[in-house]
Amino acid sequence: QVQLVESGGGSVQAGGSLRLSCKASGSTWGGAIMNYYRQAPGKQRELVATITRNGLTNYGDSVRGRFTISRDNANHIIYLQMDSLKPDDTAIYYCRYYSGGDETWGQGIQVTVSS
Repeated sequence: QVQLVESGGGSVQAGGSLRLSCKASGSTWGGAIMNYYRQAPGKQRELVATITRNGLTNYGDSVRGRFTISRDNANHIIYLQMDSLKPDDTAIYYCRYYSGGDETWGQGIQVTVSS
């Protein structure tokens, strides 16, 4: 059973930065694909970033060039560095673990960007 614990959210002014962390335990880490999604009030959940087992990354159009996803394989943590934040980035952010048909979501963490 995989558990994901998220941290690092909070409030920031537009143009600022935040870094989210997602630590996995009880998992087969090496083969996992990890994602960050976000959901703003009244909107559908949106894929923000993906990182594969080999460190390949992909980003949603709305965050590409501003957000960076990375993984620390030794400690089973992924990070989402968010720079040049905009009010439209305000949402609950969720990390997701996927490996061999098993899927687990983090508890979600609030990010609020004020103008």
